[in-house]
Amino acid sequence: MSKPPSSGYTETKYPIVLTHGLFGFDNLFGIDYWYKVPETLRQDGADVYITTVSNSNSPEIRGEQLIPQIEQILAISGAEKVNLIGHSHGGPTTRYVASVRPDLVASVTTIAGVNRGTPVADTLSELSDDSAVVEGLLATLGNTLAQVIDGVSGGDYPQDILASMRSMTFEQTEAFNQLHGDGIPTTACGEGAYEVNGVRYYSWSGAQPVTNVLDPLDLITGTAQHFFPAGEANDGLVGSCSSRLGMVIRDDFRMNHLDEVNLLLGIHHLTETDPLTVFRTHANRLKQAGL
Repeated sequence: MSKPPSSGYTETKYPIVLTHGLFGFDNLFGIDYWYKVPETLRQDGADVYITTVSNSNSPEIRGEQLIPQIEQILAISGAEKVNLIGHSHGGPTTRYVASVRPDLVASVTTIAGVNRGTPVADTLSELSDDSAVVEGLLATLGNTLAQVIDGVSGGDYPQDILASMRSMTFEQTEAFNQLHGDGIPTTACGEGAYEVNGVRYYSWSGAQPVTNVLDPLDLITGTAQHFFPAGEANDGLVGSCSSRLGMVIRDDFRMNHLDEVNLLLGIHHLTETDPLTVFRTHANRLKQAGL
């Protein structure tokens, strides 16, 4: 059967490059991190690449691992730049790349990016700072999980869960933003600069930690939401205001932190926009912007 013709709806000028977050992967036990996202975008013309970096480490180290992959993508595709899309900790990772190598990047889009920290990391960091036992336990369990994910998914990257966790605290994200703050809002819950050094900045996120009782991963976000102050909008792991960067598409989708990349297996809120539709619409947005 012949392949149906592309509509061109998602056919951006530059390749779309996907970068995962904490404990992220390409494929793990047959489950895709970006479930059906690449296929959906390619169907209507986009050139899409999936990258892998240390699933647990600082955004600077992860960003340095990402740069040679981008250079390889440019060599393969013949493109001059890429459109980076980073989920969760992939947000600061892609922002780091755009900050130090803007010549490689046409746009950065963060999906629930940990752009201004999260109380989840703050609380765990405080517990580990107060107790060597807790610190050792977090390091052992976290790095073991990270290494298992890395090994099973075919990676060979250094893992450091404590560096990853601390990089997402409010103090460390503020320090990071002093050096790599392009697109960060100047107000508590506003929008940031839409373009800096020729790089466009976009963001979106969800604000409903529990969305579908059939999704076992809702247990993670449903539990983690209790780290947030009462009344603060969040997706279970990242606050809505913390996720904001550049042009804010929305920060209140009825999605949790994992729904945003169509995990697990596309299970999401029954009446909310399909996450794949959000990706398609954004690719068209990039296309319309000449990116």
